[in-house]
Amino acid sequence: MQVDKIRGHQTEQLIEAVLALKDKEEAYRFFDDLCTISEIQSMSQRLEVAHMLRMKKTYEKIKNETGASTATISRVRRCLNYGNDAYDAMLERLYPDEKPFELPKD
Repeated sequence: MQVDKIRGHQTEQLIEAVLALKDKEEAYRFFDDLCTISEIQSMSQRLEVAHMLRMKKTYEKIKNETGASTATISRVRRCLNYGNDAYDAMLERLYPDEKPFELPKD
């Protein structure tokens, strides 16, 4: 599994902390303390890029609407195509009524 490369004591502690969050407000406070605004915005942007890729939006439209670079869009697309399917799992939970589609493999 690809996630083995990030496993370790510190990462384990972080994952446990995220799983222990009780509600959205607590999550906002935790991430505000843990991350810079830029880091939070980058993670949020990547999730939105993944959502837009799943909805068959073009790179140009994604770039214009999110401000993401084409390098970021390409990286997210690689994760959608060859990653751990985590983006898909989370987006299916966030948007259960949307019909997912199969991204063409490069």
